[in-house]
Amino acid sequence: MTISRKIAGFLSQASWIRKMFEEGERLRAIYGADKVYDFTLGNPDVEPPASFKEELRRLAANPIPGMHRYMSNAGYEETRRAVAEVLAEETGLPFRARHVIMTVGAGGGLNVVLKTLLDQGDEVIVLAPYFVEYRFYVDNHGGIIKEVTTGPDFQPDLAALEKAITPRTKAVIINSPNNPTGVVYGAGCLGELGRLLDKKGEELGTTIYLISDEPYAKIVYDGLKVPSVFQFTRNSIVVTSHSKDLALPGERIGYVAVHPDINEGDLLLEGLVFSNRILGFVNAPALMQRLVTGLQREKVDIAAYQEKRDLLYNHLVSLGFEVVKPQGAFYLFPRSPLPDDVEFTRVAQKYNILVVPGSGFGLPGYFRVSYCINKQIILNSFPAWAQLARELGLS
Repeated sequence: MTISRKIAGFLSQASWIRKMFEEGERLRAIYGADKVYDFTLGNPDVEPPASFKEELRRLAANPIPGMHRYMSNAGYEETRRAVAEVLAEETGLPFRARHVIMTVGAGGGLNVVLKTLLDQGDEVIVLAPYFVEYRFYVDNHGGIIKEVTTGPDFQPDLAALEKAITPRTKAVIINSPNNPTGVVYGAGCLGELGRLLDKKGEELGTTIYLISDEPYAKIVYDGLKVPSVFQFTRNSIVVTSHSKDLALPGERIGYVAVHPDINEGDLLLEGLVFSNRILGFVNAPALMQRLVTGLQREKVDIAAYQEKRDLLYNHLVSLGFEVVKPQGAFYLFPRSPLPDDVEFTRVAQKYNILVVPGSGFGLPGYFRVSYCINKQIILNSFPAWAQLARELGLS
């Protein structure tokens, strides 16, 4: 075999979104883009804030000598300081630049964290449904993933999580607002989770890290605010990016932030900076670091996303689909009307509706709908959804 058996096996597990995207390309060539309703990709359709474009023009017109050279593997001091200032304001904790490492997006940041923490065979707990890449990130660094299914409202099942913890448990990864469900974990939930991990760590004589993956933290609706995990356990690490809040997914700019009082913090931070280097990232993109330094309090227009959420959520519910209303991000995760979620996606394709089966996120029986697409495509899709609902006998 040309490629490794492991990668060949992973390709078959990770192909759902790619397969559905390719199917969308085929259907668009036949019917035209306005008659294909592609809800597969979480690729923001909004533009970055005006402040980003202004800063980009300013920097292009007034380049800083040496601005494209290497810097510390942790990133520019002024960028890290800007991130730390906002974290300190939000949490009341004494964050400094040293607690922040600039990374190549959240994906790069998660790999840096897992490379630093994991020994061969260490276990990382994830809450299903979950972003499928977690499985591969953990495997990259010799870890073993353990799935714990969430409750019917997609909130963490803490009793099930506690049962999953063993002496080899090194970390729990959470994602709030969540991809694919859009749910937000509240302060009460995070408080119980933090106390549980601290208690189990003491019982087992180890440290269990809470890793919070937060690229959607600023995309929340109905006046909600995402609580900071830093308030609930000192052994917490936040990984995030500006892919969603500043609509910069292709620029790959994010950061890792470590609780100021985390266990063996100096050694952990040294390991994170070292891992950033040896994984081949070397450092986060220099130009993007400079651009986001002054934009830590900025975000895209959330009202546009909320309008799309409400349009699609209300329509699907009116047709009889069972959906937990998302509180953030830009996804719906309805229950499949058919027991086989893969078969449901095939039926939906008859009406040029493209969605991703829940099996691709570790939870069969559901499907993901991404609504970060043109509003007119959502509106155009309504008759197709109605036809699909009628075929499946929904009220």
